[in-house]
Parts: sequence; C-alpha cells; structure tokens
Amino acid sequence: MTTSGSTSFNLDLTEIVEEAFERAGSELRSGYDLRTARRSLNILLIEWQNRGINMWTIDTGEIPLVASTATYDLPLDTVDLLDFVIRTGAATSQIDVNINRIGMSRYSQIPNKLATGKPSQVYIERLSGATNFGGDVQYPQFTVYPVPNNDTYTFVYWRMRRIQDVAGGVTTQDVPFRFLPALIAGLAYHLSMKIPQSAERIPMLKTVYDEQWQMATEEDRERASLFLVPRL
Repeated sequence: MTTSGSTSFNLDLTEIVEEAFERAGSELRSGYDLRTARRSLNILLIEWQNRGINMWTIDTGEIPLVASTATYDLPLDTVDLLDFVIRTGAATSQIDVNINRIGMSRYSQIPNKLATGKPSQVYIERLSGATNFGGDVQYPQFTVYPVPNNDTYTFVYWRMRRIQDVAGGVTTQDVPFRFLPALIAGLAYHLSMKIPQSAERIPMLKTVYDEQWQMATEEDRERASLFLVPRL
C-alpha cells in the first residue's frame, strides 16, 4: 500500500468545535453552539498567551528613533518585547548594541529623564490596547534613556504578538498543527464547564488538556545552546 504523499492536514473552526463537543459528550447542533464555542476558543488562546512564550508568535520589527523623543508606540497586537538592540549604520557597516530593560521603579528614580545621548536603557509599558472615551488608543509603548541625541539610532526588537482571533468556520487557526491536540483538548475542557450533562467529564478532560499542553510546549522550544555569562 502507498502513503498519501500529503502533509497538509489541518482543521477549520467547525471541525475543531465538532471534535471538542464530541469529547465533551455532546454535539454541535446550533448556531449558538458554534458562537459560544468560538468565544471559549478565543478565551483559551488568551490563556495560552498568559502561560508563556509561544514560539510561533515571535517576530521582529524596527522603529527609527528621533532626536529629543523618548517614548514610542509599539504595534497594537504586541504582548511583550523579548529582546532589543540599538542599531547604528546600515548594510555591512551596521552595529547592534544591547540595551538593558528597566522597570517602572528604576525609571522613576532617574534624576534627569531628559538627558540626551545614545540610549542604553529601555522602559516598556504594556498598556491595554483599549480605546478610551476620548478615542485615544492605549498602544503598548517603550521609553528609551538617555533620550536620543540624533536621528541615527534604530530600535530593533523581537516581540511576542497576540494570537490572531478565531474567525469564521472555514478558516484555520493561528496555531501550528502541532498544537491542534492541545487546542481541541482545551476547548473540550472549557465546553464541559458549560454543558450540564458533561460535568462528570470535567476532571478527565482537564487532565487530558494538561497532558496535551505539556507535550506541545515541551516540543515548541528554543533548541540553541544556552550560555550564561556573569555581568561584571
């Protein structure tokens, strides 16, 4: 017998929800069932972002720094910055220099926050991304210190972005295929807490979800060697 020759298996939203309902001992019967499952799935994906670093959501960006400007907006879907450098020059002459992340307490204790020079520290404000009553969007922001003394610096960052929202039934989800078992197990667990006749399955579904999540996250990790160097 021959193999399929295909490695593109994935599930759209409707198939994920159907599988999760079946594991919870129920069936997907109505539009409301699909709507409540989609809501639970979005909540589940937010939970994943609170659990730690999801490798597939890491990307990079650049923001040119402007002389005498300390604070800059980050993309609205930024969860957090993982690493960052100050870049000068271009092409083969570019130089990246690491800068230190400081917290609110340390930044507040800087005597002269308007001092200028080459930035060596960054303070990150993880604002909500919500829009206030005045229409202002609360973008995540970063503030560099010292304040740039010219326009030759570029802030280069690696960030964790938000997982894309769950959309219609014909779309696939913004997760790697490796995480499909954890995604379905997590949704089945969440749905079981909504379905009265599934109450007795909650402990079992929670155990399966925890096992699937652990397997997926242990596989989804950085495999490069780790070197620790003491700071002098």
